[in-house]
Amino acid sequence: MDSPVRLPAPPAPYRSIPGSGKVEGRTYPEVIAMTEDPLPDRLYRAADVRELDRTAIEDLDIPGYVLMRRAGRAVFEWARARWPRACKWLVVAGPGNNGGDGYVVARLARQAGLTPQVVQAGDPERMRGDAARARADYLALGGAEARWDAAPLPEADLVVDALLGTGLERPVTGAFRTLVEAVNAHPAPVLAVDIPSGLDADTGAVLGAAVRARGTLTFIGLKQGLFTGAAPEHTGLVRFDDLGVPPETFDAVAPAARLLRRDDRPRLAPRPRTAHKGYFGHVLVVGGDMGFAGAARLAAEAALRVGAGLVSLATREAHAPAVAAARPEIMARGVEHAEGLEALLERATVLAVGPGFGRGPWGRALFRRLLEVDLPMVLDADGLNLLAEAPRGRGDWVLTPHPGEAARLLGVSAAQVQADRFAAADELAARYGGVVVLKGAGTVITGDGRVPAVCAAGNPGMASGGMGDVLTGLIAGLLAQGLAPRQAAEFAVCLHAAAADEAAAEGGERGLLASDLIARVRTLVNACD
Repeated sequence: MDSPVRLPAPPAPYRSIPGSGKVEGRTYPEVIAMTEDPLPDRLYRAADVRELDRTAIEDLDIPGYVLMRRAGRAVFEWARARWPRACKWLVVAGPGNNGGDGYVVARLARQAGLTPQVVQAGDPERMRGDAARARADYLALGGAEARWDAAPLPEADLVVDALLGTGLERPVTGAFRTLVEAVNAHPAPVLAVDIPSGLDADTGAVLGAAVRARGTLTFIGLKQGLFTGAAPEHTGLVRFDDLGVPPETFDAVAPAARLLRRDDRPRLAPRPRTAHKGYFGHVLVVGGDMGFAGAARLAAEAALRVGAGLVSLATREAHAPAVAAARPEIMARGVEHAEGLEALLERATVLAVGPGFGRGPWGRALFRRLLEVDLPMVLDADGLNLLAEAPRGRGDWVLTPHPGEAARLLGVSAAQVQADRFAAADELAARYGGVVVLKGAGTVITGDGRVPAVCAAGNPGMASGGMGDVLTGLIAGLLAQGLAPRQAAEFAVCLHAAAADEAAAEGGERGLLASDLIARVRTLVNACD
């Protein structure tokens, strides 16, 4: 089995300063999903986490109220560390166990001499079990409690979201939705207990409305929905606490997905002192119809920077001289007809197809020929759109769609893809074979018979032209060096995100260019030797 993917330490945007909206001395939008290492790499669905919870309580004899008190204390201690000047705490509590966690937080805040107040949604008298006990313990100390009546929320320095937990399966409506919207309108920072209320724990989709938190502390098992879909707009900094359950708790429940972590490293063997360029493969990039030479060049240069021994580019004749002049290491060849590919295909070991490809006669003719070639392939951009028109499958390619391209491949809308990115990626792999990289916030990689992997790194500066072309080149360059398709895809996605985070840390997100990533890739990939 391939080794897990680990990268060097994160750049500045992923080191938070408690109690502020600043990162390493500069303002940083906290609605961006961030993670704080160390996080486990095992991700679970909500039902799986409930089974872990049941195992800890029933099979390992840990009382449920003990776990609830541990959860509440973990939230309280993190809140105190991150917002040390917050004195007035507002806990928004629901009627279930998530609300019970909130009452524990409120009790601890009161015992610490702070001024907490609980706003309860629903009928608190209908709370049962451990949640009712947590509420009783808080009220026994004289804690303040109010029923939610659509009035403005009271002033506070910190809001604790303990409204809805991972059991939510339908859209938030009525009074609960109004309360979620009131929390989002409150000026105080929000800390979410286990998951932001209204966020689907399995998919990361918003169920009607969801709380926007600056931090989320999740328990027992990491929920896969915290790292993809709409989650990056709602979770803030994600932290994890296993609440002290013993390791055997996890023996009976297999993870549903895997989180790619920054300290993972692939097996990249040191280069022999006698190595020559033929050792490290020959990538042939095919793309760059009229007016789109830049996309093909970005892919080719990324393949070189990640370590491919040779990179050729088949593009329109009008583009080849300019590419060769700007980056002479790219062997640019003008190819106007499919027959012109033959000499290039004889030398290539990996194909990268699609950057700047277009869907005109030129691209279509080349695409038909390339589908006949028995070489590993990375397929992106209009290569994917042409595949959607005439679907077929193979096991040796890596498909890299964004949500719009994925929608065309599946015959659905982009909104449907985003509603469950794990399901969409799995369906793409089932229909088309190979490895699928579903790009976007929380990129999902699946295929090769293993559970999906999720990359939570990266930043909004990557929402600019050419980023996907760089990723295509990175995957192709790693394939050329002998990595298996799944390993190459995972490693390339992590390199891509890490390079973007370094670039954003240096110069900011706005104005980040795809070419800004390429030079940083060289440093990052060599750190993994």
